[in-house]
Amino acid sequence: MEFGYFTLSDNRYPDNPRTAGQFMMEIRDQSVYAEHIGMHSAWIGEHHFNRRGCVPMPSMVHANIAALTNRIRLGPAVVVLPIHHPVQVAEEWASLDQLSGGRVDFATGRGYDMHEYVPFDVDYQQSAEIFDEGLELLTLCWNEDGPVTFQGKYYQAENLEVCPRPAQNPFRPYMGSFSRFSMELAARHDWNLMLAPFAASLVFGGLDQAIDAYREICIKAGRTPRGIKISYFIHIGDAPEDEYFATDGLIDYFTMSGLRSRSAPAGKLPPTMAYYQKIREALADIKKEDLSTHSILVGSPQKIINRLKEVEALGVEEVMLYFNYARKPDSMVREQMDRFMADIAPAFDGSHVAVRAAQAAQ
Repeated sequence: MEFGYFTLSDNRYPDNPRTAGQFMMEIRDQSVYAEHIGMHSAWIGEHHFNRRGCVPMPSMVHANIAALTNRIRLGPAVVVLPIHHPVQVAEEWASLDQLSGGRVDFATGRGYDMHEYVPFDVDYQQSAEIFDEGLELLTLCWNEDGPVTFQGKYYQAENLEVCPRPAQNPFRPYMGSFSRFSMELAARHDWNLMLAPFAASLVFGGLDQAIDAYREICIKAGRTPRGIKISYFIHIGDAPEDEYFATDGLIDYFTMSGLRSRSAPAGKLPPTMAYYQKIREALADIKKEDLSTHSILVGSPQKIINRLKEVEALGVEEVMLYFNYARKPDSMVREQMDRFMADIAPAFDGSHVAVRAAQAAQ
């Protein structure tokens, strides 16, 4: 099982002296450091207007990371496709795949925040339909043998030559998923899947149930289930001083990002996004004692190893680790990354084994 660095770039806190620009630089440098210590990938979320995060263009940050690294995989988590034109997305991420030597693990989803749709003049109520059609055009741009022609309700293209194409062939992206709807799209397009355990527990009843649902959907669609990545908040340590960053900090994140709110009634959500209201309602009353392995990896290295062994048994190929949530200083984030790779990762097979062995031999 592989391990990756992951961030949603949450920076929206009262009296926070760290600017968005400073945090982007920290994220860039932490991603480069992740390669140095043997991590497999660096995943950076897309969010706008400093609501859920402060990195609106992950591709720009990843391009900088690509120029400073040689091995680490580069993944957006995720590109909010409906607020972009699919042709531009196809060109942008294929270009990065070429520039990085085939290191892009593209991932997309339709997002869940209406406030990120409105300024781009995109109809939030039609997000499912726009996303579905956008995926069709995006897939054509990357895979069609020759010029692309597409006539849809939301997008049109006539005899369009899209270049460059991705360096990787095949180029199989990841679908960010909170629902059966997006799992069905992943199966239809023969894509991999990306899950958040905390959302999977609220929508499906648990990570294992979500994975079972995806595999059943694939089988029903006549598809082979593809790879699965998941993301976890993490804080290593069981001393009293670790309490804030382990649990209180996570609740702060949910609060400051606006996720702990009932202000968006179900009637304002598209029918295919009814699950999101369920998540909001659960988070509105969440207490630190409610946080479990469905939400966060916390505690001693052995405790975290035990949970990750359970995850590994489910067939998960990679765990993306959110170290830098809740205003953790850069020095603490790096210390946590070091501890993970030294005390937890060695309990698992993965590319980190060879990387660390080569470093030790130098």
